[in-house]
Amino acid sequence: MNLKVPTVKVALADLEHFTLAAFLAMGLTSEQAVITTRALIYSELRFHPGQGQGVRRLRAYYQRIREAKLNVAAPFEILKQSPSLALVDGHNGLGSVIGVKAMQLAIEKAKICGVGTVLVRNSTHYGSSSVHAAVAEGAGCIGVAFTNAGPEMAPWGGATPVLGTNPWAIAAPGGTGFPIVLDIALTTAGKGMMRWHEREGSPIPLDWALTPEGEETTDPTAAMAGALLGIGQYKGYGLSLMTEVMTGILSGGAFGLEPYRDPYKQAVSHSFTAIDIDWFMPLSTFRDRMSDLARMIKSSKLRPGVSEILLPGELEHRREMEKRASGVPLDHDVFNDLCALGRELLLPSLVEVAVECHQ
Repeated sequence: MNLKVPTVKVALADLEHFTLAAFLAMGLTSEQAVITTRALIYSELRFHPGQGQGVRRLRAYYQRIREAKLNVAAPFEILKQSPSLALVDGHNGLGSVIGVKAMQLAIEKAKICGVGTVLVRNSTHYGSSSVHAAVAEGAGCIGVAFTNAGPEMAPWGGATPVLGTNPWAIAAPGGTGFPIVLDIALTTAGKGMMRWHEREGSPIPLDWALTPEGEETTDPTAAMAGALLGIGQYKGYGLSLMTEVMTGILSGGAFGLEPYRDPYKQAVSHSFTAIDIDWFMPLSTFRDRMSDLARMIKSSKLRPGVSEILLPGELEHRREMEKRASGVPLDHDVFNDLCALGRELLLPSLVEVAVECHQ
């Protein structure tokens, strides 16, 4: 990954050690700290830093916990359930933890009924959707995770934000040595990527965002003050709206303009579905069929100037393997902030952790 923004490379083991220690120092239980660390590391390994996930979110967790905007002691309350369905209240708890527990519950139901679905209301930011979909994939299921979010997308034809980026992820076991994972926001890009372009001094594509006056723009600074555009024009708007239906509206939670309105209650809603592959066919047969599909796709005639067709999740898998082998490049500003956060939490800085771990 070629980055114009200066970076510092950190060994994966050092980054994991520091992140886990930081969460424990913030008052998370061992279970919560492990789940949340895994979630942030997963995102850090797989995604572009401009997407705003990964360990850069440690500071946001610390601030929200310190300001009592996040309830680390919140119960995972199952309000209602059947053999295949459940409704959960997250009580403003840790979204990453709520998401993993909800998907685990969906998997348990899928192993009984073939399909399990769990809706969650009153949650908080749950990180990358694929973190949760991948939990189901690891259990031999197809995993589907949706969430709503704070209003950043303009409805098609509108100029002001009403809907969230409302990310989706669908993960399935692959037959090619890595899972097939689709992880997408329903906007063409998020504001994290606009900040990244702003720092690099480069323009954004014209279909990413609007100015506050509703004009399309290539200026990332103007875009930061405006509304995001949906993928595929009106199609992304429609998908985002229907995601609100399947999360906030159906769960009895917040939707549209409501999530993130109150800084002390993000009021995010999620949907998790696990489909048990063994109900339909042996997992090995499914993998063989996925392998056949991959061969069909990769044997397609290439467009001029294109060297290779990638499967969903393949680029992310390659990033992950590269970072595991050669270290994780962190934005220099993020690295310095993590070192400062370590000092605030009375922990060794990342530099000191690296020295300690390699002695």
